[in-house]
Amino acid sequence: MSFSLAIIGRPNVGKSTLFNRLAGKKLALVDDRPGVTRDRREGEAKLADLRFTVIDTAGLEEGASETLEGRMRAQTESAILAADGILFVIDARVGVTPEDKYFADLVRRAGKPVILIANKAEGKAGEAGTYEAFSLGLGDPVPFSAEHGEGTGALYEALREALPEQTAEPAEEEEQQEENLYDDEEDGSDLDVTKPLRIAVVGRPNAGKSTLINRILGEDRLLTGPEAGITRDSIGVSFVWRDRKMKLFDTAGLRKRARVVDKLEKLSAADALRAVRFSEVVVLLVDSTIPFEKQDLTIADLSAREGRAFVIGLGKWDLIEDKGATLMKLREDAERLLPQVRGCPVVPVSGANGQGLDRLMEAIVATHVVWNKRIATARLNRWLLSAVEQSPPPAISGRRIKIRYMTQAKSRPPHFVLFGNQLEELPASYERFLINGMRKTFDLPGVPIRISKKAGDNPFAGRKK
Repeated sequence: MSFSLAIIGRPNVGKSTLFNRLAGKKLALVDDRPGVTRDRREGEAKLADLRFTVIDTAGLEEGASETLEGRMRAQTESAILAADGILFVIDARVGVTPEDKYFADLVRRAGKPVILIANKAEGKAGEAGTYEAFSLGLGDPVPFSAEHGEGTGALYEALREALPEQTAEPAEEEEQQEENLYDDEEDGSDLDVTKPLRIAVVGRPNAGKSTLINRILGEDRLLTGPEAGITRDSIGVSFVWRDRKMKLFDTAGLRKRARVVDKLEKLSAADALRAVRFSEVVVLLVDSTIPFEKQDLTIADLSAREGRAFVIGLGKWDLIEDKGATLMKLREDAERLLPQVRGCPVVPVSGANGQGLDRLMEAIVATHVVWNKRIATARLNRWLLSAVEQSPPPAISGRRIKIRYMTQAKSRPPHFVLFGNQLEELPASYERFLINGMRKTFDLPGVPIRISKKAGDNPFAGRKK
């Protein structure tokens, strides 16, 4: 049986480094300054034969509940309540501080099994702090180095002793999905509904991404507030919508690259871009009061180049007065400004009052189906024949470009291969003509369409059906 552990401690004791060490990946942002982590972040961890969920939390700080520090502490306290056990971390090189003693009392009152970790204990510099940790009354401290991975054996034994009945199931091997290179039988799909649909919510700072996700989840899972740029890590949250497993990724607001000079903001932006690359559907949340600024278009272009399915959410819709006229104009603007994902859904939403959430989720699912779509080769070539007859490719140096055949190589996003002569000379304008024709004929809105070109004759000529 799996279990969960919350990593707790004051700022700058190495909680996120420990989280990354146990998860085996650099998932959480790490920096020398204190207070980098703000939201709580979950990851799948392993230690020898143990498999469990580890929760990274913000550093415990005192502060009024309405302040940012107070809201961060509330998130940490929620993680303590949800976890089966607690990893309480101190800095062995600094020793036990008054803050450590204060929060050790808080952890003790939670009534959960506690493993005390004296982090940064490598070398002689951490010996005194490790011995001093006995004074906290949380049991024997585990000397550990999250940076270098020292002390994993002692941590394993401590976990076995603190949680004797809770063991993890063996890690399941990921299923490998074979891709059919060519499909000439009938229309189909590569959609696998057994795996969670991965959705990244992106946008400029203060667009309301965290507030919207909290409203979808029906709980205050993510840290929100009036301050811009609260979110730093890309936080993935699993949930079920209409019997469909999904995983939403909240990301840091993306500003223009020239304005990003702080190292931590650069790390946050890189983490957000990684979330886009590993997602299947990208929801661009724009501020309806100042929509489609240059940075919105840059984020949309990035998503298209990464080949993600695409949905636009018009956030803060509750602040718009003339909703009908504004929606019509913004949909026209989206068609004009984002030709690479022409036809993508544009859905007005409000994280403040929950307006449009079902329509947004329906649009995400529908666009994901299109992203996985496969088109029969016979249908493709019947359409291609008609399109080429209607508007033939141009002639290059007196020789006309010949397109002989077309097939879909793969989906996610739809990727097509043209066979013919002199295709390397095919103008980009004619490619756009083909893409727009396929988008309209085969109903492919809101997804990037890829075209590759290969010289030669029809590879299926003469083959028996």
